[in-house]
Amino acid sequence: MIQDALLGLSTGDALGVPVEFESRETLCAQPVTDMAGYGTYNLPPGTWSDDSSLAFCLAEALAGDFSTRAAAENFRKWLYENYWTPRGEVFDVGIATDHAIHRFSKGAAPEEAGGAEETDNGNGSLMRILPLLFYIKDKPVEERFRLTEAVSSITHRHIRSVIGCFYYLEFARGLLEGKDKFAVYEDLQQRLPEVLRAREVPAAEVALFHRLLEENIRLFPESEIQSSGYVLHTLEASIWCLLTTDTYADAVLKAVNLGCDTDTTGAVTGGLAGLLYGQSGIPENWVAQLARLADIEDLAKRMEARLGG
Repeated sequence: MIQDALLGLSTGDALGVPVEFESRETLCAQPVTDMAGYGTYNLPPGTWSDDSSLAFCLAEALAGDFSTRAAAENFRKWLYENYWTPRGEVFDVGIATDHAIHRFSKGAAPEEAGGAEETDNGNGSLMRILPLLFYIKDKPVEERFRLTEAVSSITHRHIRSVIGCFYYLEFARGLLEGKDKFAVYEDLQQRLPEVLRAREVPAAEVALFHRLLEENIRLFPESEIQSSGYVLHTLEASIWCLLTTDTYADAVLKAVNLGCDTDTTGAVTGGLAGLLYGQSGIPENWVAQLARLADIEDLAKRMEARLGG
């Protein structure tokens, strides 16, 4: 299941890289239908972005003696030493993530490095949080929340980003347990508000998640689904894409063709779709083109050896 998640995430990411920043209108006219290359960054097919790089950096920390410091140090090595880059150099980094890693490198504690202002709610922690699932999946819900908060806070410390990461990991946990995706969605609507109240999360912040926690987002038209770099937009888009499709390919292509932050919407959707459909559900020719495929598979094996499947 670890390999399903890592390949699902990085494949969705790589599908979106060539068309990052393209508008929905442009992609409606010329949709992404297959793994391609060049485009926005002029890179070969199968090149994943900072989304996967930082997820792999977190996975490396989880494959060893895990701590937020180990994860943050891997993030620093990525940004400044090209660690876990697809082709030897960093070609994209979010502003909030860049600033947080800089603060850490200058001595900030890992869990205090991320921005905590309302304006610091990009999708930069959501895009990389999935590997944490395999470390927290069997822990009590309070501990799952605490660890999610700690790992998100390395780059994104505002409670809104933390809630987004927590919702996503709880959804992924349901899929990991083999539950129907609609049952997972409904279960979270019943369970999550109480968990957040117990953590004394401000009601105004919980209310921002009303489309996921109180409504049926599957029924929303595409025009009401946004695909910017805002954490809530990315989370909603990923759940919508998963609930309105029936295959891995359809889910991630739908995500990418929403436009704008295509790599991250593809990655976040792809991680869940990888868990739901398994590696066998991901088109083989897409996986075969991924940069550093053997390294990703080796990382998954080392994580599994450390944490179990």
